[in-house]
Amino acid sequence: MTGLAAHRAPHLALPPEDRDLSPRTGWTRAHWEAAADGLLAAVAPYATPGGALYPLPGGRPSWSGPRSDGLEGFARTFLLAAFRVAGARGADPGGLLERYADGLATGTAHLCTAHLCTAHLCTAHLGTAHLGTAHPGGEGPEDWPRITDRSQPLVESASIALGLRLTRPWLWDRLDEGVRERVAAWLLDALTAEPVPSNWELFPVAVGGFLAEAGIEPEAARAAVARGLDRIEPWYTGDGWYSDGAGRAFDYYNGWALHLYPALEAWLSQDAERLTRYGHRLATHLADYAHLFGADGAPLHQGRSLTYRFAAAAPLWLGALTGHTPLDPGTTRRLASGALRHFLDRGAATDCGLLPLGWYGPYDGVLQPYSGPASPYWAAKGFLGLLLPADHEVWTAREESGPAERADVTRAVPGPNWLLQSTAGDGLVRLHNHGSEHLPPPGDPDQDDPHYARLAYSTATGPFPYGVAPDNHFGLVHGSGRMSLRTALEPLGAGDGWAASRHRARSAGEEGEEGEEGEEVDVTSLVLVRGAVEVRIHLVTGAAPGRAVRQTGWAVPDPPAEEERLRSELLPLHGLMKDGALPAAPTAFARRAVSPALAGETTGRAGGDLFLCLARLTADPDAPPLADLVRAAAGPADDGTHLVTVTWWDGEVRRARVGRRAVTVGGLAGNAG
Repeated sequence: MTGLAAHRAPHLALPPEDRDLSPRTGWTRAHWEAAADGLLAAVAPYATPGGALYPLPGGRPSWSGPRSDGLEGFARTFLLAAFRVAGARGADPGGLLERYADGLATGTAHLCTAHLCTAHLCTAHLGTAHLGTAHPGGEGPEDWPRITDRSQPLVESASIALGLRLTRPWLWDRLDEGVRERVAAWLLDALTAEPVPSNWELFPVAVGGFLAEAGIEPEAARAAVARGLDRIEPWYTGDGWYSDGAGRAFDYYNGWALHLYPALEAWLSQDAERLTRYGHRLATHLADYAHLFGADGAPLHQGRSLTYRFAAAAPLWLGALTGHTPLDPGTTRRLASGALRHFLDRGAATDCGLLPLGWYGPYDGVLQPYSGPASPYWAAKGFLGLLLPADHEVWTAREESGPAERADVTRAVPGPNWLLQSTAGDGLVRLHNHGSEHLPPPGDPDQDDPHYARLAYSTATGPFPYGVAPDNHFGLVHGSGRMSLRTALEPLGAGDGWAASRHRARSAGEEGEEGEEGEEVDVTSLVLVRGAVEVRIHLVTGAAPGRAVRQTGWAVPDPPAEEERLRSELLPLHGLMKDGALPAAPTAFARRAVSPALAGETTGRAGGDLFLCLARLTADPDAPPLADLVRAAAGPADDGTHLVTVTWWDGEVRRARVGRRAVTVGGLAGNAG
């Protein structure tokens, strides 16, 4: 960990390490069980008297308000309890299910169900004429908020339904009939509430799966399952990746939502046809996904909702659970246990065992407006592996090394148009982003989203937050000093050691910063990588003469942590010169981080201006000087494009042709269509 004190919460009492079974992490199933027990014990004192809400301390309330935040605390910790008890085949010495049974009863205590047909609630169904019309009969202090269109309770209903489904023999089937009626009535609203057009489409799938299995409105429940699965289908880009909605937002929602709910629903329902479809996609996804974890267990730091932390382990377990994974059991457990231990060893749980809003410790830079004090407990999804029995090979096999530990790797990921770059010498993973983006924050269109718009991300660095000069960025510099935005990203392809994209360099901030009248500036970007070295290439077209440009690099702790020796380098090759460093700012990894910067200027020539530089993020103390590793030559070609020739340290040559809307690398072309 860099720049922040590392410690494990004393509240989490873990068993001794087992380095024979788990030579990489020392952790076994017993460690996962103990971690779950500790996290659940830590939240218990904060439950309301009836157990229906968990208004956790710390952090700001979400935009949904304190009552919804309290429901979120119940739902997400209940999901963790469900994994713990279901994984133990009903053994519950801590009385977890009794505690949550009280909450189910209290949270729905004033729900009016008089109009519902409940004679055969457990074996038949509720009257379809009243589907979705349950309503509170009063305003008790612990009443759950209603599930309405695009409301946070719709999100939480999925965790409650999944928890009830997993623990059905020990909880649902033993509840009083009146409690079952009220909980069913509350959940039924999830079948008709309109989701946000994103991974939210899958929350009715989770609810519908439980209700159908329990015989409650089975036709409507199965219809909700089919509808949700149909709605995400257009977002599947192939090669195991989904966009989170109709745009190009690629992130961890692939693993902890877009693969999780369909595959888990198919597995729980024993639907062979669906499991074949979603299982194949999951296995294809995991072939890439395994490369997103550093040798220290850290998941790649990119995308939104990063405060869910070790929920990143969920798809790894899901592959083993459903039998659809390309990973051997020892690698699956190594990656999952590595992620959990990585966070718990670095202060992700407070001294009293709570998960704060942040990455390691508290940090607002990874939060969204929907983040509330209990949001981090979607980390519960990372405990999915507890559903695997103790004698499953994923628990009994000896740990194997992860991909980032075995060898240097460059891997193109076609769906998001990413290039992954990892180095075994320091265990770092870097992602070069040439295809994922996200909408700007509400009410502020003059901002890039730092967790989507940057050129690159890693397992050891985080981007500077909103409102700060961007790291890992290339753009025009306006009069106010603000850099142009990287929006409307067009993927141009990714292949062996390269990735490329094009975007419109839109201005940010004050009026009058668009440059000359009618100016439309495009930036075509290409990265070539080998080992830890990057050659970053940018072609700027449409800019007037004399426009300032800036290239920034990786944001690393200042001063660097002695034990990690992480450093960021940026050297000019063509059209750029050194420009010092950006002002220091915090990241999720350090209270103070800095990024190097280079500067240049456009000429306005017809074919555009080409800018080249070298970049490197490394923690290898024996890494040779960056300037000794690469030679590069660039110049205009006869067809109006630019030819770039890169010679690596061992004499290997890479040639690329860069135009406004297309690039060609070693004979392989990419274009914007």
